[in-house]
Amino acid sequence: MKLNELFSLSRPTLSFEVFPPKAQDTFEKMKFAIGEIASIKPDFMSVTYGAGGGTSDFTVKIAEDIEKTHGVTALAHLTCISSTKERIQSQLTQLKEAGIENILALRGDIPQGDDGKSGAFRYASELIEEIKKQGDFCIGGACYPEGHLESESLDEDIRNIAKKVEAGCSFLTTQMFFDNEILYSYIDKLRKKGIFVPIVAGVMPITNAKQIMRACELSGTALPKPFIKIAEKYGDKPDAMTQAGIAYATQQIIDLYANGIKNVHVYSMNKPYVAKKIQENLSEIIR
Repeated sequence: MKLNELFSLSRPTLSFEVFPPKAQDTFEKMKFAIGEIASIKPDFMSVTYGAGGGTSDFTVKIAEDIEKTHGVTALAHLTCISSTKERIQSQLTQLKEAGIENILALRGDIPQGDDGKSGAFRYASELIEEIKKQGDFCIGGACYPEGHLESESLDEDIRNIAKKVEAGCSFLTTQMFFDNEILYSYIDKLRKKGIFVPIVAGVMPITNAKQIMRACELSGTALPKPFIKIAEKYGDKPDAMTQAGIAYATQQIIDLYANGIKNVHVYSMNKPYVAKKIQENLSEIIR
């Protein structure tokens, strides 16, 4: 199923992200995690594409396995920074042959020591244009409720989002955020700028406080006081932190659904337990 068809339905959706292993010897462990998450039948599962394509060799293989073995719709990430047109065309050919219809088109992080100008693509909008030329894919893009770190302002960032939509992006998935009010304000700004594609809210359960807080510092993600209090109280108690993180994420999602955000994507970090508990907590809400 193409995701734009899924998002046109009136019911809420819940989906999960998985990421490929960094080495072949962890691939079997990864397949187990995929199977466990797929067993709860999420609306779709996304598969990341490593920085600079570092784990890209696994992305198509995993996406194909999700669809053909487990019967779950897959969304394959594709990044373009430092890539050639030939490499992108090769990836798109592989996705077509695997029967993958959905792509999340991303610029990707600029590799260390690279100025980001060495490849054929500098921006995600350029990648989206290329994908549109190469096949009948449903294309999604990333958006940033607090603005992209490289943008001078949120308004400038929203103008760049508009370019993605004009290029053929049919839905947007947000970077993680921990304060829903930030997302509501952001969506209002998008709509006022004429951007009406479906928004998929990206939610990150807190299971490792130090790691997540560091990631927030690097991405510019705001940390609301309740989040900080949870991390301070339970950060050195892994089991308690996992339980508290799942509860926080669950409450976020309930609030999102209650406020009309009907598509939620959980960055579950390849942890079946986290995915299963969140779906269990929402079992009557997403029926």
